Amino acid sequence: MSETAEPGVSRTTVEVDGEAASYLTVEQDGPVVLLLHGTYWSRVWLPVLSRLAEAGLRPIAVDLPGLGRSGGELTLETATVPALAGWVTRFLSASRISGPIAVGAHDIGGAIGQHLLVHGRLEVSRLALVNSVTYDSWPAPHVARFGNPEIAGTLLDARRQAVTSALAGAATERLVAEYLDPWHDPRVRRSWLALAGAADSRYTLDLVPALKRSTTPKLLIWGEDDAFETVEYAEKFASEIPRTTLIRIPEADHIPTENAPGRIGRALVEFFTA
Repeated sequence: MSETAEPGVSRTTVEVDGEAASYLTVEQDGPVVLLLHGTYWSRVWLPVLSRLAEAGLRPIAVDLPGLGRSGGELTLETATVPALAGWVTRFLSASRISGPIAVGAHDIGGAIGQHLLVHGRLEVSRLALVNSVTYDSWPAPHVARFGNPEIAGTLLDARRQAVTSALAGAATERLVAEYLDPWHDPRVRRSWLALAGAADSRYTLDLVPALKRSTTPKLLIWGEDDAFETVEYAEKFASEIPRTTLIRIPEADHIPTENAPGRIGRALVEFFTA
């Protein structure tokens, strides 16, 4: 099943580490905005891509290796935040994209974005986090439990429940099916289990001292009804980390881009073009 069509949005690939890295983009000149996912895939960014492009930006929503539409397969070693940040750097190099670069990140992708900001070889000019992991907010119990191989066989049903909840009022049978589509591939399921097994809050906790010294502009966009990456973590981040603005999205859960694409698209455009 392909993603719902959006004007001008296409899917393409570039080779990274000998495997096809797949990404959604609008092919045009303009400042690049790199968009990272976490325990879902690039589909979470589709509702806002056209809006970013209309503002003259070039959005690139990449699928991490072994996930979404990308080739390869993650292991416990390659699914850690530092390892994935290294892969993102190689993806940018293969795509001939150099910094400074604006980054948007969702879920565990937010840990990668924070790592790139603090330790990345490329300068991150602006960082937007959408219902991201922060501090010790993760791994969420429904993710962490899949570190137990005895329940791995229930992953597809569990993902269906998680997607339906995360989409909140936007959930329809068709949209849930679109989000679930990659997990029908056993390779993607194995990669997701590796991502869940490698999830560790020390990767964000260790970044806090450096983040408190950071002068890079940061934007938090948060679905208020998220029961795991709760808005209280966003409030703490906004109060402690310099140059951070928080936008709360009411009646939205973990994937607020589907609930309020217009508002979130405008907020991202204002932030990335400031």
